[in-house]
Amino acid sequence: MSVLVVDVGTSGLRAAVMRPDGEVIALHYRPFPPSTPFPGLVEFDATAMATAVLEVSRAALADGGPVEGVGITAQRASTILWDRTTGEPIAPGLGWQDLRTVIDCIVAKSEHGLALAPNQSATKIAWLLNNVPGARDRDLCFGTVDTWVAWVLSNGTVHATDHTNAAVTGLTQPGATEWSPTTCAALGVPMALLPRLVDTSGVFGEALALPGSPPLAALVGDQQGSLVGQSCVRPGQAKITFGTGGMLDLCTGRSAPSGNHRTAEGTFPIVAWSRDGELTWGAEAIMLSAGTNVEWLVSDLGILGSPAESHDVAAQCDTSDGVVYVPALMGLGTPYWDYGARGTLLGLTRGSGRPQITRAVLEGVAHRGADLVAAAEADTGHTVPTLRIDGGMSENPTFVQALANATGKPVEVSRHTEATTVGAAYLAGLAVGVWSTFDDIAEAWRPRQVVEPTGSLDRTQWAEAVSRSRGWIPDLSALDF
Repeated sequence: MSVLVVDVGTSGLRAAVMRPDGEVIALHYRPFPPSTPFPGLVEFDATAMATAVLEVSRAALADGGPVEGVGITAQRASTILWDRTTGEPIAPGLGWQDLRTVIDCIVAKSEHGLALAPNQSATKIAWLLNNVPGARDRDLCFGTVDTWVAWVLSNGTVHATDHTNAAVTGLTQPGATEWSPTTCAALGVPMALLPRLVDTSGVFGEALALPGSPPLAALVGDQQGSLVGQSCVRPGQAKITFGTGGMLDLCTGRSAPSGNHRTAEGTFPIVAWSRDGELTWGAEAIMLSAGTNVEWLVSDLGILGSPAESHDVAAQCDTSDGVVYVPALMGLGTPYWDYGARGTLLGLTRGSGRPQITRAVLEGVAHRGADLVAAAEADTGHTVPTLRIDGGMSENPTFVQALANATGKPVEVSRHTEATTVGAAYLAGLAVGVWSTFDDIAEAWRPRQVVEPTGSLDRTQWAEAVSRSRGWIPDLSALDF
């Protein structure tokens, strides 16, 4: 009664088998970073992605044995167009970080009243249709990465996506249960390109390209996969994934939000999952750069030999001695949404050295985590009792303690650095009977450790530091998506 998971992230992809007791085995990984042919452009080779997906999936099954079902989780909103007959992509896939459609989003808002962001799929599809020669004369399929992987694993017999992925494309109606003819018409996107909508957890096809043709049993966006993987399946439970960026997701329950746009506190309503035709909702808050800031210390400043070294160096001082860092290398997300804000290092003295600066960077990311929690609580009315975390930074003890101190909440660290894989396995397992209910998932939570607050970080000083980082590039700060 095991489940295979295919997990395609922004910089790499993996496949693994998960046992009913939650043990993840037979993990096979391939790095798969996108390319940046020009600043602001992010592309990837969808054909090479398909080859790598089949390689890791078959290798995981060879090591882990037969499975009852397959779960697919992937980066959201990245966009692929392919020929329905040949199955060949017509151009490189456009990554979710790709910014080539910024102007198109501004035009869509001014001319059609559409609130779209360049990280969504909607304007990316239109750009490909308008810029790839002959695209509009062909019978094409659109898919986010989950859809593409399902197509590949099913030998082209399944063209589908689930509500967690569809809702972040910018092409669904309020309620996220149907595609929007109005939006598609405004952008010139034929609805025939779009995949059918299926439940996040539920059998929707067969993985004909894999030994035994196991059922395809789950599709889920990466952040929602991490939410379920950390057993945040009851209203008010929340997690943050601290990877390159940071994503907080909070389960809000069955009540649909009043709208599908950014809220007053800078969070977004999301579909947490769907099952048996019913949607469970959540709220999402976004940190544009998290681990990127530690990489900056390593690759750009050269004051650390590796990201892991940041813990040991920061631990050489008990405090940052007044040094404050605002991690705004790509602007600020929730709650500020200021694309023109920039990274800011304040409070330097002659005595400020590697330990103080490193600690300030880790504490700055922790402060941003506290910003996300505060925004989500204000927007949803839920109080987060404990915060669950995964991602690469969750392995850094200095950072985790700083996060507990900044939020004033206990922090529970996932046993799995990549809880996304676990969540996709749970959702597929529910569909094929490995687990019975979401209560089983809630009770399966066993954190690697629980870190209690031991003090507090100065949130008043933090607010002042943020105010000084904002508006540094006025033209970018004026953008509002």
